[in-house]
Amino acid sequence: MTDHPSPEREERRDTSLGEEAVRRRSPAAGGQGRALDATGEVVVGVDGSEQSLGALRWAAREARRRGLPVRLVTAYSMPVFSGSGFDTGYATVDEAALTQGVEELLNHAADQVRPVGVELRATVETGDPSGALLELSRTAELMVLGSRGRGGLLGRLLGTVSTAVPAHAKCPTGVVPLPWSQEHLGAEELTTDRALVDRVVVGSDGSTQARAAMLYAAEEARLLGVPLTVVCALPPVSGALAWMPTAVDFEVMYDDVARALGGGVAWLRSWFPDLEIGSELADGPPVQVLVEQTRMNSLVVLGTRGRGGFAGMLLGSTSQGVLHNAAGPVLIVPDRYDQRIETRKDFDLDDVRPWDA
Repeated sequence: MTDHPSPEREERRDTSLGEEAVRRRSPAAGGQGRALDATGEVVVGVDGSEQSLGALRWAAREARRRGLPVRLVTAYSMPVFSGSGFDTGYATVDEAALTQGVEELLNHAADQVRPVGVELRATVETGDPSGALLELSRTAELMVLGSRGRGGLLGRLLGTVSTAVPAHAKCPTGVVPLPWSQEHLGAEELTTDRALVDRVVVGSDGSTQARAAMLYAAEEARLLGVPLTVVCALPPVSGALAWMPTAVDFEVMYDDVARALGGGVAWLRSWFPDLEIGSELADGPPVQVLVEQTRMNSLVVLGTRGRGGFAGMLLGSTSQGVLHNAAGPVLIVPDRYDQRIETRKDFDLDDVRPWDA
């Protein structure tokens, strides 16, 4: 006869994730001051908000595709405040109730993605959530955040954090807007292997950071089985160059940028010969162009900032501007060494102008 678990046993199993995470946080268990490690994991910040749950659902799908576990991370600080009236005395906070709330938060979040079938782990930290996430980013495969968070005792985990973490994380960071996750990450999408992405778009300005982002975007497109498009924005320059004593041949400048973009695409194709890779040279401010790409495509990849390149087109402010206005998931790729960036092959540099020339 099959042994069906009792409701009590089922409840204990459901609450174990949060309870275990809180127990490990306890100083008596050696929780404080330990090194945080997320080797081979997809890390997602959760604070109980709908934004963070949407990010968790996206993270779970990404983890299943990669065959990796998901680590849920939340952080809180004990609030310090007091009353000043004759009868109020000092206000206190019940730490036991607060930790119980954290347990329930993690258990509720885990329930949202159990149908995905990935291994779930959890970490609870006290203090600044950005610090914990950035430390985990040193070893994580991927960091995922919602586009904004909420206030309250748990802190604004996904408000300031979703701005600060992508800029400083050591691993790629995905930021998932709430409206997109509500539209595309329902129960049916969570349990199917159908790709939610028609193509991957990567922003490029010719900088080293952009090339690192192109390589990662190509790997992501290959993993998803979809084409990749490299987009380069050519911002309006007529007003900015009006002061120059000599006329600017905009047609020649446009051709130079187009040739350099073509060289970058040829270089990328040489490393991913089986991947369909296209390019698009768009007129307009980079933020506007790339935000529009998030409306038309389900994944846009950017570098952390530009350095040199064509008129500084993919600066840190561009990536931040896209994150604040994106309609779909954005992946921010940190600058990191990759020998492929310095290697050109399978195309003639005499025919295609080098990016940093």
